[in-house]
Amino acid sequence: MTKKLIILSTICVAFTLSNCNNSNQNKSTADNSNATKDSSSKHVCMTPISAADSAKFTSRQLEVKGEVENILTLTVDSLKQMKTVTIDDYKVVCQTGTSMKENKSCKGVLLKDILEKAKIKQTNHKDRNFYIVARATDDYKATFSWAELFNNPTGDNTYVIFEENGLPIKYKGDMILICTNDIKTGPRHVFWLKSIEVNRVN
Repeated sequence: MTKKLIILSTICVAFTLSNCNNSNQNKSTADNSNATKDSSSKHVCMTPISAADSAKFTSRQLEVKGEVENILTLTVDSLKQMKTVTIDDYKVVCQTGTSMKENKSCKGVLLKDILEKAKIKQTNHKDRNFYIVARATDDYKATFSWAELFNNPTGDNTYVIFEENGLPIKYKGDMILICTNDIKTGPRHVFWLKSIEVNRVN
């Protein structure tokens, strides 16, 4: 009888400790999830952004850096000196399918033209294992592979824009990155754009 009580007691203690550990682990996971959510909440397309709030994140310059031979610091004026294009009837559509913004026209420069000006550090024509990160001042990020931009229609549909509907961009930084051939354009619609970072896949 005594042995049975000892065994039952041991099982109860182990069960209690297991529940405590699971509870703490779940709490930790929830806390991490909330922290991540809070850090990127400003860039969710469903979240209204006031002019005052946007001003805190506004960047006037775009830095192109990383695995490039020519580090660039671009402004709207320097983009205008490059080959500019007009993009007609562009919509920002969230991952949920909700249409958040529609522009009759935008003006900008192809991202691949900017990267060609910066010149990615390729050792030969087979050296193509790079990924490109478009980063906002609130640390929101969108990524592209080298193949997407230089061997795919995406390269002819990804722009850094500086004008919407005939006017300079307001409230969301001077420059915005857009990819018009994504099915849902919202996830790679990067406002408050501050840098284009070229990274080599290791």
